[in-house]
Amino acid sequence: MSTFVAAAYQEITPAVPEWLNKGDNAWQMTAATLVGIQSMPGLVILYGSIVKKKWAVNSAFMALYAFAAALICWVVVGYRMAFGDELLPFWGKGAPALSQKFLINQAVVPESTHYYKNGTEETPMNKPLYPMTSLVYFQFQFAAITLILLAGSVLGRMNIKAWMAFVPLWLIFSYTVGAFSLWGGGFLYQWGVIDYSGGYVIHLSSGIAGFTAAYWVGPRLKTDRERFSPNNVLLMLAGAGLLWMGWSGFNGGAPYAANIAASVAVLNTNICAATSLLVWTSLDVVFFGRPSVIGAVQGMMTGLVCITPGAGVVQSWAAIVMGIMSGSVPWFTMMILHKKSSFLQKVDDTLGVFHTHAVAGLLGGVLTGLLAEPVLCRLILPVKNSRGAFYGGEGGVQLLKQLVAATFVIGWNIVSTTLILLGIRIFMPLRMSEEELVIGDDAVHGEEAYALWGDGEKYDATKHGHGWQHGSSSLPISNNNSLPSSTHVIGGARGVTIQL
Repeated sequence: MSTFVAAAYQEITPAVPEWLNKGDNAWQMTAATLVGIQSMPGLVILYGSIVKKKWAVNSAFMALYAFAAALICWVVVGYRMAFGDELLPFWGKGAPALSQKFLINQAVVPESTHYYKNGTEETPMNKPLYPMTSLVYFQFQFAAITLILLAGSVLGRMNIKAWMAFVPLWLIFSYTVGAFSLWGGGFLYQWGVIDYSGGYVIHLSSGIAGFTAAYWVGPRLKTDRERFSPNNVLLMLAGAGLLWMGWSGFNGGAPYAANIAASVAVLNTNICAATSLLVWTSLDVVFFGRPSVIGAVQGMMTGLVCITPGAGVVQSWAAIVMGIMSGSVPWFTMMILHKKSSFLQKVDDTLGVFHTHAVAGLLGGVLTGLLAEPVLCRLILPVKNSRGAFYGGEGGVQLLKQLVAATFVIGWNIVSTTLILLGIRIFMPLRMSEEELVIGDDAVHGEEAYALWGDGEKYDATKHGHGWQHGSSSLPISNNNSLPSSTHVIGGARGVTIQL
């Protein structure tokens, strides 16, 4: 009996070579776009709204700049340092990923072949069924979001010019090392460390590097540290929602195919995030008497981070367990331990990236070493007998591997981030001037997030006068935002300036 094959899969053309799987390619580009939406506009919106009004523009711009700068560095040299031919056991040979000859061929991770101890091949080289362009673009999104997450530690005081220099240097000398070591066929990959989609490469590294950067850059103004309320909570939730929904591409795209592991990962990602959010919120209610919207966002974040290293290799009941842990352990370190530790208090980590990413990422990696399920591991991992300690056998060794890999990632990020920032400090200050710290966006960029005078024009007292006259459309508001009860507005409220 002959099997009918749709015409779309029968025709072989230069644009549709025989190795191309259109479904895998479509999913990979979709997943890449979902991850991109987490950064642009997700974290741009989240950062711009979760900070004080005077830092809204600067915080959003730091994310925007990092996204653009990371892409250019990635295609010029970064991608092949992370996924190219081996230069060192932890680093690939840097080269451009820009030529037609390189980009239209079938995707391949050249150092991903895994061998048994006797030298025979256990797992063949990873060759996804789509062009190299899709893989380069997908992996760029991970590099970009790592830098943007790192930025959360230094919002509200880092010199924007120092940040502009930091982004390409950190991507090249820190991110690519972790990516090659764990994903690109480096020594941790070959050893069998499990980092399904970036619990270590992205979250542990961004949390540790962010905390290190916060130490070297220095703290915000005392007034900013004492009170740093969001300028727009609803917009913050919109950014958080884009981050959550985009995580389906984050973890669903990691298998490089639209396969069973991708489906498992997407479901587990959402289960863990929801569980973590509920646990964090419940702890807020028990200990502080009321639920916090910001706390719920933090709980969502820690759940998404925690499931990432094991999303496709743990069962869904294990995703609930990981959600319970990610909603409670980072909550404890942020709400209790942080307030009792003089060292943690000394370092001004603006958005608590150390807790939400470093702690949650490390927790996820360790829990993966405990809960990785053998059948699911065989679906995707290069070392086919991998399993968590919960399933016996060599699971205890897996847990040890996870801990050693975490130590390497932590150590490398502390050292590399420190050296990069100390190098930049030779040429420019890492922290803004005191005047800029007091004024904020207007001093740094000459722009403000909310300019409500006229048609977006800021109120200028020298131009429009200090007082309000009967019949005038100019209506400046006093410091207490109040007007006499007898005041009547004539000619509309087009000139009202509101102090937010």
